[in-house]
This record gives sequence, C-alpha cells and structure tokens, in this order.
Amino acid sequence: MKVFFSLLTLSFVLFASTDTDACKKCHPIISKEFQTSMHKKSTIYEDKVHKAIWDKHPAKAKGNYKCAKCHTPILSEQKEHTTGITCIACHTIKDVEQHAKSNTNIYSADKKTFYSAQKGRENEKVVYKQKTSLFGLSKTTVGSAYHNIDYTNKIYYNGQVCMGCHSHKQNSHKFSVCTTSDAGVSTDKSNCISCHMPKVDGSATTVRISKQHAYHGFAGARVKPELLSQYLSLALSKNTDSFDVSINNGAPHNLFTHPLRVVQLRSTLHRGSKTIPLKTHTFVKIIGKDGKPSMPWVANAVIKDTMIKANEKRVIHFDTALQTGDRVEVQLGYFIVNPKVLKKLKLQDDKELAKFHILKAKNFAIIQ
Repeated sequence: MKVFFSLLTLSFVLFASTDTDACKKCHPIISKEFQTSMHKKSTIYEDKVHKAIWDKHPAKAKGNYKCAKCHTPILSEQKEHTTGITCIACHTIKDVEQHAKSNTNIYSADKKTFYSAQKGRENEKVVYKQKTSLFGLSKTTVGSAYHNIDYTNKIYYNGQVCMGCHSHKQNSHKFSVCTTSDAGVSTDKSNCISCHMPKVDGSATTVRISKQHAYHGFAGARVKPELLSQYLSLALSKNTDSFDVSINNGAPHNLFTHPLRVVQLRSTLHRGSKTIPLKTHTFVKIIGKDGKPSMPWVANAVIKDTMIKANEKRVIHFDTALQTGDRVEVQLGYFIVNPKVLKKLKLQDDKELAKFHILKAKNFAIIQ
C-alpha cells in the first residue's frame, strides 16, 4: 500500500508540475544534460540576451510577453513566466499547425502519455504493466510507472516536432525575422533531431538500460557546438599566384539562422619565423528598415545577407602567393551576438557573449 501511494504521489508531482525534478529519478543523465540547455534557459531570468532584447521591446510596457508561446510554454496563460521549456512541454506536442506568422504547437490533452521516438518501435504504445509469475515468485514490469510512452507519432522521427517554434517568425510588418527552412530536414535519417540531438554514450533511463541516448543538451551556438562541426569542412587549393579556401556547409539550412549571429573566417600565414595575418572574411544576415539595421520588431527587410547557405560550398579567394614550406592556419568561428548589437544591448562586458567561438579549424602545409 505504501508503494502504491508513493507512485501515486510521484505521478501527481510529475503531471501537476512543469519543472523537471521529477524526471531525474529515471532519467539522471538526460536531466543533467537538460540543465545546461537553452531550452531550460529560455526565459528572461536565465538568458541575458533574451532579457536584454525584451527590455527594449515596446510590448514590455504593456505587460504583453509575446515570447511566452515558445519561451515559456505551458505557463503561457499565467502572469509570471519563470519556467522555460520543460520535458513535459516537448514530449506532449501532438502536432504542429502551420501558420503564416509562426507555427503553433498542439499539445496532447492526455498529460499522462509522453511521445518519444525509438528505432524499431514506431508502431508501439507502451502502458505500464506489472506481471506476476506463477505462485508470485517473480515480478516483471513493462514501461514506466510514471507515464505511458507513445512511439507512434511521426513528427518525433522526422524532426517536424521542432517546427512549432523553430520554423519561422514574422513580426507585425509580415516580415520573417528568422527562418529555418524545413526543406531537407524532415526525413527520418537527417533532420533537426538527428543533428542537434545526436546519439551519445549513456543510458536514456535507469528502467531500461541502453548504451546510448539522444543528447538532451540540444547542440547549438551556445551548447556543445563541436557536435555540429562535423557538418562543416574546410579545404585549400593553391593557385600560381593566389589560393582559395572553400567552406562546405553540409547542413540543410543556413550555417546560422539567427540574425544575431556573425560568422568569420580568420586566416593566418606562417612563413618561416614570420606570422602574417590575412584578411578576415565576415558572413552575416542583417535585418532592418530604411537601409539601416534595426530591432526585429521594427525590421521590414533584409539589409545584407552573406551568410553561408544550406548545402553551400563557399569559396574565399586570397590574393597571396604561397611558397613551399608555408603553413596556412584557418579558423571558422562565430560570435553569439553581433559585437555591434552587443554594445546596444549593454552586454559587451560579458566574456562568453563577446568571445569568438571556433567552430572548425585546420592547418594546411604547403609542400610544393
């Protein structure tokens, strides 16, 4: 009887609460990863950039937190939005409605059933069961005592579950301030989930031990970007009196989709004892109005777009003749926030945000 009430109490906590504490018991590794994720830190209380931009938004004076739909789901009907995206929020998305302004997540009314994906179980729905053998000598259980698992929802296999919040966002001028094209990211083999939640070592649960699980820190610009570097490659080709560096973006969307990001290719020539800095090439997407950069809610046009596109091979030319014995050091990296915007947000002293993050680096030795 005590065991029954313990399970009942924990189940009540799990489904009545939007935090992830109740998930730690069975999913310790995943829960630990999640604590570092930008999903967990999606509110103005944990994301400095989000807060700085919201502080400038005209809707703040009206108390109309327009970001709640995606940044604090489930709590969007409440006045205080202190909890970010939770395990429950993601695992109860039943479907995604497509709209011109932004898509909308449709949540399941059955809060005791979580959607998930697992290869080989695409047609299964697991309900907790406890089986007792003859004479009660042994007991076996099926599923989780705290929630049912539905493996049949296709959007958890093709990445479309992410498109409720990560597809596009239009402002009041019907201008898309950010867009992630879903062309090419909706297959079962290659999509948002397979890239940003790659398989890593460790069991997904203590109930059913597995060698690997889907990474729940959500790899991106701020968390484990090295997991995404595998989709990039750098190459150098030597000409008679110059050379070219090619950047191959194997991702099915722009190298970065957020307009705050700035990508740079930094190159250095090492010749004997000399270190010669070469021209830095910058790739950005700047939105604004009347030909000038602006905040997202004001923008009505793309002012400049040199960002490396989906599946693009960008070739950068250098008017420098290379010699045998030279070494060319190449770094492809990014700023989380455009340094110019960082000053406007008064965040220029934040070391992490002001840092140049290296995504891919390579040394080329010139042997002939």
